Amino acid sequence: MTGLERNSPGVPSALILLGITVVAYLIQTGDLVFKFALWPLGPNFAPWQLVTYGFLHGGMGHLFFNMFALYMFGLPIERAWGTQRFLIFYFVCMIGAGLVQLLVTSLTGAIYPTIGASGAVFGLLLAFGMMFPNQRLMLLIPPMPIKAKWFVIGYGILTLIFGMTGTMAGVAHFAHLGGMIFGLILILYWGRSDYQRRRR
Repeated sequence: MTGLERNSPGVPSALILLGITVVAYLIQTGDLVFKFALWPLGPNFAPWQLVTYGFLHGGMGHLFFNMFALYMFGLPIERAWGTQRFLIFYFVCMIGAGLVQLLVTSLTGAIYPTIGASGAVFGLLLAFGMMFPNQRLMLLIPPMPIKAKWFVIGYGILTLIFGMTGTMAGVAHFAHLGGMIFGLILILYWGRSDYQRRRR
């Protein structure tokens, strides 16, 4: 597979993921959140939570911003990479973000669960910035255009600062960074593999 592989005809998997996530939000109950949210390592943790937590959300705003980002960044990435590579990337970022969150909660002793697709979305944001670095994005606050590469770098730095200082308590900042880190590792691995394949 190469970075220029085209999608097969049909509904993009980014839109399917979006639809599944919206449906999951509409049917989620307290019991479902308890069972499928990502709990710290302990009696409430189960391996499947490393995936299921990414389909739960804490409110309409949380859901909207994640799904808007999935639509905005996921579709062009899937068109460029193809469905298989896109899906692998999305779930690697989601699971990687979850693993980082487990590490953080183990170190801090936190006992709260984590929900949301933000870790996977941050991975998509990184990929978009690397693939389309000069694409202009329009910020909401302040309303001004900015190149994707500077947006990614700035957002990553802010997320790190928020995580280190405890700003915006209740947000899993390090999980967001984990999604970016795992996404970067996978992109670099694919780039090296594709380069070696072309040399053969």
